[in-house]
Amino acid sequence: MEYAISLADHLKKYIRLSDNTINELTNLTTRTVLKGEFLLRAGETSRYSYYVEKGLLSYYSIDEKGKYHIIQFAAEEWFMADRCSLFFQQPSPYFIEAIEDTVVTVIPLDFFSKLSESEPAFVEMNTKALHHHILHLQKRIHQLLSASAEERYKDFLEMYSSIAARIPQTLLAAYLGIAPESLSRVRKEIAQKRS
Repeated sequence: MEYAISLADHLKKYIRLSDNTINELTNLTTRTVLKGEFLLRAGETSRYSYYVEKGLLSYYSIDEKGKYHIIQFAAEEWFMADRCSLFFQQPSPYFIEAIEDTVVTVIPLDFFSKLSESEPAFVEMNTKALHHHILHLQKRIHQLLSASAEERYKDFLEMYSSIAARIPQTLLAAYLGIAPESLSRVRKEIAQKRS
């Protein structure tokens, strides 16, 4: 992706921010994470949320058999965090890894609380974002339990249409809960239906 959008510019799309808040947002740390680097490893306790300015992250676990289970991807203008580890200060079972060279804004735990106090409009925006995230997770759980591989793939393309081409097939298959060979078969079947 060729562009980067700051956290302040992202928030200004949704709410009016005071000059003081814009200065605070500008003072947050920005970090470049190289492809293959981790922002969080299983067993660590999370201390930050991340806003993706540029690049692509994955959020996943690895089971006892070494199988990857990708929970979420985050590209430009998305947030990424292990909320349970962050808010309850317990070790995480998850990894957050850069799929591409990625630039993130590092957001400390108390930052959103302070922002909510200084910018009341942020509370409503953040509540909507959290409800949207919960809706997405519920839909994802339902699909993993009941949808076919083809249905999960089509939903993925709808949800992540802007980044689908940037995700390696092995990671996409892990997100869908299928083997890479099964993903190839699903793609072939969809292509045949379209012709």
